[in-house]
Amino acid sequence: MKILVVGSGGREHALAWKFAQSEAVSVVYVAPGNGGTATAAKLENVAIDPMDFDALCAFAKTQQIELTVVGPEGPLVAGIQAVFARDGLACLAPSADAAQLEGSKTFSKAFLTRHNIPTAAYQSFTDPSAAKTFAQALGLPVVIKADGLAAGKGVVVAQSFEVAAAAIDDMLLGNAFGDAGARVVVEAFLVGEEASFIVLADGADFHAFATSQDHKAIFNGDQGPNTGGMGAYSPAPVVTDAVSERICEQIIAPTLRGLLSEGIHYTGFLYAGLMIDASGAPSVIEFNCRFGDPETQPIMMRLESDLAELCLAAVEHRLAAQTLSFSPKAALAVVLASAGYPGDYDVGFPIVGLSDVQDAVVFHAGTALQDGVLTTSGGRVLTVAATGDSVQQAQQLAYQAVQAIQFEGRYHREDIGYRAIEREVS
Repeated sequence: MKILVVGSGGREHALAWKFAQSEAVSVVYVAPGNGGTATAAKLENVAIDPMDFDALCAFAKTQQIELTVVGPEGPLVAGIQAVFARDGLACLAPSADAAQLEGSKTFSKAFLTRHNIPTAAYQSFTDPSAAKTFAQALGLPVVIKADGLAAGKGVVVAQSFEVAAAAIDDMLLGNAFGDAGARVVVEAFLVGEEASFIVLADGADFHAFATSQDHKAIFNGDQGPNTGGMGAYSPAPVVTDAVSERICEQIIAPTLRGLLSEGIHYTGFLYAGLMIDASGAPSVIEFNCRFGDPETQPIMMRLESDLAELCLAAVEHRLAAQTLSFSPKAALAVVLASAGYPGDYDVGFPIVGLSDVQDAVVFHAGTALQDGVLTTSGGRVLTVAATGDSVQQAQQLAYQAVQAIQFEGRYHREDIGYRAIEREVS
């Protein structure tokens, strides 16, 4: 089997890495890929932009690709699934209608409300004054979100009304997130612990992947501005078996049923970013219509099932007959970022020490090969992932591997997994 993975980040490297482990897979093309996918066994980069759907389809036809899997959100929202379907090509991706769950927070919140799926109280605004009035009514802390795609950064948890007002003005008046911030969602702050719950769906049927928890904030202790994610681990202890059952019954199944009732057949990965309260009750913070990054990396480290067969089964609507199995080990991933991220940062710095890494897997994101030299090319550069008998052991191995890798301006959080470890040692 030949597989095409669309995208260039750590998520795409991890998916391609797992696909390549299947005996049924001969080659995994990654478009456009990165410095890591350029040299890994059974992986091959293809210089095609993820938004160039016609070129991707032409490549898939020429190379007789049997399955295309789309990593990033942009192509999903722009309708890549319909273009591949038009050409009779197997593509694991929700339709553009389905991808509105991620592409528009206003659509997502309205959908959740229509179908009585638990989420925070909210309203959507284009008028800054009205948004500020509603923020005052909700009380502190209050959450301000850019309506559209903002690479995981268009969220401000305001601890003061001054910060809330500034965020609203930045998004609606200051063009901080371009078209994504032309409308904002103002919502109540949910109390509890966050978790990521990702499923593979083929319409009505779905299978849940191992649970995970990521760390969005840039600084230790979950302080500072949000990023695309600075690290993650799996499993998430807050999601007990009982909580997992509640998530499936109260959120995932009603979401898929609700979409079907509105004529939307959801096929692909569905990521529910959740808040779990003290009683174990889950509420939806956000939906993503693809695998998370960096949650993909630790989940793929634990996945024992054949990912290629699972994804093909979803596309062919025979997912119910499949099973997912995971290693009982824990996995933890630490993101190495460029200094200045999530703001401005420099690129082009050589990366050294990868050959010295032991007991861990390094997934590339913002890397490129320049005349045979691996250099930084993005804000999140690498994700170092390790497994262990506990989250604490996985953390120790991951951070040992981190110390072997060097590049100018390297930055990483030092506390990935701290909530799970507190549970383990208490």
